Amino acid sequence: MILEKIIEGSGVIAVEGDIRAEITSVCNDSRKAAQGSLFVAVRGFASDGHSFIATAVRSGAAAVVCEDIGIARRQVSEAGVEGVAIVQVRSSRYALAIIAANFYDNPSEKLTLVGITGTNGKTTTVTLLYRMFTSLGYSCGLLSTIANYVGARGSEAVNTTSDPLTINSLLNEMVLAGCEYCFMEVSSIGVEQERVAGLKFKVGIFSNLTHDHLDYHKTFAEYLRCKKLFFDTLPADAYAITNIDDRNGMVMMQNTKAQIVTYSCRKIADHTCRIVEQSFEGMQLRIDGQESWSPLIGMHNAYNLLAIYTTAIVLGADRQEALIAMSGLRPAPGRLENIRGPRDISVIIDYAHTPDALENVLKTLREIAPDHELICLFGCGGDRDRTKRPEMAAIAQKHADRIIVTSDNSRTEKTSDIMAEIKAGMDISGRSRSLFIEDREEAIRTAIMIASQGATILLAGKGHETYQIIGTEKRHFDEREIVTGIFKETEI
Repeated sequence: MILEKIIEGSGVIAVEGDIRAEITSVCNDSRKAAQGSLFVAVRGFASDGHSFIATAVRSGAAAVVCEDIGIARRQVSEAGVEGVAIVQVRSSRYALAIIAANFYDNPSEKLTLVGITGTNGKTTTVTLLYRMFTSLGYSCGLLSTIANYVGARGSEAVNTTSDPLTINSLLNEMVLAGCEYCFMEVSSIGVEQERVAGLKFKVGIFSNLTHDHLDYHKTFAEYLRCKKLFFDTLPADAYAITNIDDRNGMVMMQNTKAQIVTYSCRKIADHTCRIVEQSFEGMQLRIDGQESWSPLIGMHNAYNLLAIYTTAIVLGADRQEALIAMSGLRPAPGRLENIRGPRDISVIIDYAHTPDALENVLKTLREIAPDHELICLFGCGGDRDRTKRPEMAAIAQKHADRIIVTSDNSRTEKTSDIMAEIKAGMDISGRSRSLFIEDREEAIRTAIMIASQGATILLAGKGHETYQIIGTEKRHFDEREIVTGIFKETEI
């Protein structure tokens, strides 16, 4: 594809050189530059892509996109290569997203793209939408925290919202594979970093907004602003689906051009849901007046299912077919997974790693088994939002009978320091019911050993993850394997 077509709409300020040059690939990592590449110099948090222009040009890059044309000229001159086109743009980050979409011939316009943003429920919602529409006979794609799917072919995901080149490459694969729908998680960081610029969404879903990612956004107001940007940019022919039970549900809709559709489990809305009854095996729901069974549990999953149902309806699905398909949906990996053991112990593995998510899960488990002991095991990630640590401690203290504080992904922080900040959120009552065990496997073994007959043990924070990051080392750590192994080896 020629350079002129690729940079169309990317905010070009100035051009030097031949924009009719043929481009064979696009990259923003100089190590991936090859003969005929277009290298986009993006200013990041750890490094500035402008510093690697010479490296990219020496590797064969035929053109460079930059914000500072002076630096680009010097870098190209340093490389000693002639005939390199230089394109100056207002924002390299925004330009990369538009260029990626153009290079892959705007694949998001060739399928129905559905995006969801919010603090909790994104992975569950997109995963279940993917499974539901697949069961209804459609070929679908999925872009999520856990995995990316092109039809039935899956691959491991790295970020909640991938970089624009990866997104558009996968969307293009979906188009070529005949996919009709793609369901995608949209993170606040992904929006702020313009990773989704240039994508044409048919549906945008808002789930909820609670405390998270303040290590990045610094303030809740900024976190909200980034979430809202997603809806501000939806086109007029799109649908904006919002949870009006969340206090920010309609705030998100203030500037959207899209058609607004509301859902609620408490108020009058376009689509409503009530929990009739529930157990560890599932729950009976009343959605828009019709009864429906789901193997999922908890109020938070009632909201997730209602969001899924609402999305299906706006996309033209038959109501009865949608409800039948929903009744067969299993939970996403690491979301309230139940492993039953000796003495009727239930070990629940869940990804809950925010105050709101932890409270939702603990409330659900208490409601289902109110007369049995509830043990909460959790930690907090290192090098991440520290302010939520005491909050999560207070929530665990409020809802659990016993608490075990342990490691999560400590990264480059000391686990003992993280645990001390968690402990600070407890009062004397909470601390007297708590154990502090740094080694997470030992903590899980302890939780099982001290559990009473019929107890429920929540392992919060890891969910689908099969690893633990301690320091800079990524170690294999699968809680399912650990729990089943303990149950097998220990006679209790």
